[in-house]
Amino acid sequence: MLSRARLVLSALAVTCSCSLALACTRAVYLGPDGMIVTGRTMDWAEDMASNLWFFPRGMERKGVHGKTALTWTSKYGSIVASVYEAASADGMNEKGLVANMLYLAESEYPPATDPRPAVSIAAWAQYVLDQFATVEEVVAHHRKEEFRISPVKAPNGAEGTVHLAVSDPTGDSAIFEYVAGKLVIHHGRQYQVMTNSPVYDQQLALNAYWKQIGGTIMLPGTNRAADRFARASFYINACNQSSDQREAVASVMSVMRNASVPRGISTKDQPNIASTLWRSAADQKNLVYFFENTNSPAVVWVKMKELDFAKESGVRKLTLVGHPDIAGDQTKGFTTAKPYEFLASE
Repeated sequence: MLSRARLVLSALAVTCSCSLALACTRAVYLGPDGMIVTGRTMDWAEDMASNLWFFPRGMERKGVHGKTALTWTSKYGSIVASVYEAASADGMNEKGLVANMLYLAESEYPPATDPRPAVSIAAWAQYVLDQFATVEEVVAHHRKEEFRISPVKAPNGAEGTVHLAVSDPTGDSAIFEYVAGKLVIHHGRQYQVMTNSPVYDQQLALNAYWKQIGGTIMLPGTNRAADRFARASFYINACNQSSDQREAVASVMSVMRNASVPRGISTKDQPNIASTLWRSAADQKNLVYFFENTNSPAVVWVKMKELDFAKESGVRKLTLVGHPDIAGDQTKGFTTAKPYEFLASE
């Protein structure tokens, strides 16, 4: 394993020179007494106009715009963070299932000629949150491969190539990647952390190398995905493990801040290094979704147990764009809104 990790390390300079656009980190906290919290960072080279959305049950959805679209009706309500008001990048549903969409330059999806119904990558996380209660259910459904994922370009022209992480209140996790057009799934509680390039198998090999060295002696400190993976893997288990919600969420946020990229940092020839725009922490035991805009002095949160996700509740939005001073409990801060349409290339 270590020799493989050294080979990956030697090749990493080549991997990092590819055209990445989104560099994020995701980690799952497996605390005592069922205290499960999933944290993530969202790193991007420009403002993505992110807001929080309330989606009820019973919504009619389409995976893409054309005739090839997969259609479904949402079984579960969710709170999600949007990007460009055109994609669901992050969120938690009323059953405590969390979905995190992160960039992966190496992603290669099935061709558009594939006859299976399509789901845009902009809708992939939302499809999971709408339809499933557990990671086991998500994995079983994806293994059937009854649909295909359709890539898109972001409004800034960047290629939309992502992988998806899901976790649930039991601490179960799964990572979904499309490598050379084929779906690859990593399923188990041990898959707590995900960043970006290289593909997940290689990330695990790199992390095995750093585990041998030992985090108390030395950890890699750059902004590269492999280094953030190593730091998050060590700190998510080394930080204070508590059943207290405040301490657990604070611990997760501290790990996410350690894996963040400071504002104003962007490397022209290494677009995988971009400023952290926001962070989230989903308390899957108590069903509270925390969101922190790095341009804001405070965290906002939503108590999902106090919300009615019935179909007649309608779609609602918490507008954060242009309101950086919003803070604290925003469970009652959502207002009626028209849902966004997912980016689609078909």
